[in-house]
Amino acid sequence: MTYRILVTSLSFGREDATPVRMLEDAGCEVIRNPAGRPLSDEELAGLVGEVDGIIAGVDWIGPRTLSRGVPRLRIVSRTGVGYDRVDVETATRLGVAVTITPGANSEAVADLAMGLLIAVARQIPEADRTLRDGRWHRYTGRELWRKRLGLVGLGRIGKGVARRAAGGFAMEVLAYDVVWDEPFCRQWGVMRAGSLDEIFETCDFISLHVPETAQTRHLVNEERLRRMKRTAYLVNTARGGLVDEAALARALQEGWIAGAALDVFEKEPPASSPLLGLPNVVVTPHIGAHTVEAVGEMSRMAARNLLALLVEGRVPEGLVNPEALRSGS
Repeated sequence: MTYRILVTSLSFGREDATPVRMLEDAGCEVIRNPAGRPLSDEELAGLVGEVDGIIAGVDWIGPRTLSRGVPRLRIVSRTGVGYDRVDVETATRLGVAVTITPGANSEAVADLAMGLLIAVARQIPEADRTLRDGRWHRYTGRELWRKRLGLVGLGRIGKGVARRAAGGFAMEVLAYDVVWDEPFCRQWGVMRAGSLDEIFETCDFISLHVPETAQTRHLVNEERLRRMKRTAYLVNTARGGLVDEAALARALQEGWIAGAALDVFEKEPPASSPLLGLPNVVVTPHIGAHTVEAVGEMSRMAARNLLALLVEGRVPEGLVNPEALRSGS
């Protein structure tokens, strides 16, 4: 049997042809994203009528796509750990499995989070720009060494940042998470925050590592930004919606905090964001997972998840909605 697979992820197989070969060797016909950019729900709906699976990136997969895809569509295999752009409730009701690739990009994102911490504290991008413009201006930054780092979220990526911060910079790490890994925290000296307020009030650096949900949207709002030290820095490599960008822009312009570094935005690309024009902000275009190693592993894992369900008839790893396998047609 030939399975038709729509690959909308722009990074799938980019660094290594192995994932594409995995699909083709299993008898799959691979259909590439025709637009060369992330697709909207409406755009995807026009492409899924005759496909068995989607390997998706940051496309919006909503009710239109899912309703148009069934009964043939059986799986949406995401390259990444987030699934906030997939309507999981509708997918489950229609019997469409949704999978992610947990752990594949954790070290890459943790690396970037630490890089952004250093870049914003030492004003590296601004120093680079001024020197290239012919100016010899020596910036006075702040050290990470032995400072207090607050982690909002202590999953795989948060733990990666904690290891780097505690082990490499002797930082005092304070973390907040509803799920607490006591053995890990004892090993790395991570302290448990009693509340989010404790993180925002006491830390010199704060790094976000939680998913975007109805409960976490605008978790960083005006109230919490005002609680931060005037010398503190905020880093977000998780999801743009965690931060109220209008409030953050005010905080940076008016000196409530010292700086921010962002890899993610409420709207991507953030063409009209006031944050882009501020000198105390470091920005990157959602590249946290984009290393050769991470892109390769995410692609391979996404392919394995899809083939497990369609070809091998077994439950794939990283399955978000096991109920879909019981309710599907």
